[in-house]
Amino acid sequence: LEPCDVLYLALPHGESQKHIDHYAAISGKIVDLAGDFRIRDAALYKKYYGEDHHAPAWLDRFVYGLPELHRQEMCSASYISGVGCNATAANLSLLPIMKAGLADLEKAIIVDIKVGSSEAGQSPNPGTHHPERSSVVRTFSAYGHRHTAEVIQELGLMNVHLTMTSVDLVRGALAASHVFVKPGVTEKDLWKAYRGWAESEPFVRVVKDKRGIYRVPEPKILAGTNYVDVGFELDAESGRVVCMAAIDNLMKGAAGSAVQAMNLMCGFEETAGLEFSGLHPI
Repeated sequence: LEPCDVLYLALPHGESQKHIDHYAAISGKIVDLAGDFRIRDAALYKKYYGEDHHAPAWLDRFVYGLPELHRQEMCSASYISGVGCNATAANLSLLPIMKAGLADLEKAIIVDIKVGSSEAGQSPNPGTHHPERSSVVRTFSAYGHRHTAEVIQELGLMNVHLTMTSVDLVRGALAASHVFVKPGVTEKDLWKAYRGWAESEPFVRVVKDKRGIYRVPEPKILAGTNYVDVGFELDAESGRVVCMAAIDNLMKGAAGSAVQAMNLMCGFEETAGLEFSGLHPI
């Protein structure tokens, strides 16, 4: 590789950490799309990835690449990690209610995530082979998915649990996070939290309508976009809120976030190259 201004790494998991010193000599700015540098704590990394990190000294040199959480740090960063697609859906579903301090953190938070086939990558296996994958609704990770570590780290939630289910969709992810709110929290409080957060975010849209086909976040209409649609429904009787977030896992959950990260790192307009409105209808 020749020296360059910005280096994107899109290698199989584990490869970039083995050669990070070499890549850092090629470019002073790196965006790594794999999971190698997402987790800052080496012990947490080992717990969820099942092995020691090959370059633990580098872990705290990378900024976690979700602008909705780390925009200012990314503007001055030299090294940015990519984000997990499931973690992105989970984090963005929970972020407005957590920022507003409305959640009852004494109770467990359950995040149910439905994902498309492209999340599995391009390497085939019996479970992702089309005749087997087509028409499925298959829970492939009931608990302990490695993207859980990103939610624990980024939102500071120790009592959070993710379940992953494959559905008959090529691209897209939908997180439905079940959260109990503090006594007295109303729908008006939730609207204030969501609107207050979304109005300053270029790629966040609140979707909560009473009529029409798409009344709640829906991955289908986000194919090809860097947008995240968020919404909520409050069960006032039980105090439970279902916080929803839909993304295109290949865009906001991967390449789109990586471009957004580069824009911030290099001082470009944050939305440059990312304002495509989507492929709907498909």
